[in-house]
Amino acid sequence: MVVIRLSRGGAKKRPFYTLVVADSRDRRDGRFIERIGYYNPVASENEEALRIAADRLNYWLQKGAQLSQTAARLVRQAGVKAAPATA
Repeated sequence: MVVIRLSRGGAKKRPFYTLVVADSRDRRDGRFIERIGYYNPVASENEEALRIAADRLNYWLQKGAQLSQTAARLVRQAGVKAAPATA
């Protein structure tokens, strides 16, 4: 199954996450198919904390990809209109 989830990067105590499309059997920070956004939980006020490519998100959802719980929460937070899966 293809899943849209977060992959952790950044330094110790300074997390930075990329929103990736990956096979569910691959490791969290391992191989992925495509990067479709990022989330920086420790961004300062003048930095962008969350960016999601809505067109690529909808493309993968239409192909049958599933959002992880955290990714779904971030998509709602970003206000991206996610198309329902029609696969």
